[in-house]
Amino acid sequence: MKIDLFRDYCLNKKGASESTPFGEDTLCFLVAGKIFAIIDIERFESVNLKCNPERAVLLREQHPGIQPGYHMNKKHWNTVSFDGSISDSLILELVDHSYDLVCAGLPKKVKEQLR
Repeated sequence: MKIDLFRDYCLNKKGASESTPFGEDTLCFLVAGKIFAIIDIERFESVNLKCNPERAVLLREQHPGIQPGYHMNKKHWNTVSFDGSISDSLILELVDHSYDLVCAGLPKKVKEQLR
């Protein structure tokens, strides 16, 4: 996975934006001010993505490159490695899943604006 492909994919989501609220090395992708992906810009070794708790456990069991979210709520977040052990298509699918989960938790009025 290349950082420019990943960044473009995230920013092409409806209502998505980027920010560095944790410092210049950590890039967050947000929808309506809520984070759905976090990466380390310098190393680009992994991404933290929100995940349904049951799916998170299954993914961790199936893929050694998917671990409980680093510095995140381990029930709701996974850290997905960019070491080549996880296919780009699965990474992008998990970005979609994270984005969808965050959108589902938004107020109705905000969801309507994202349609």
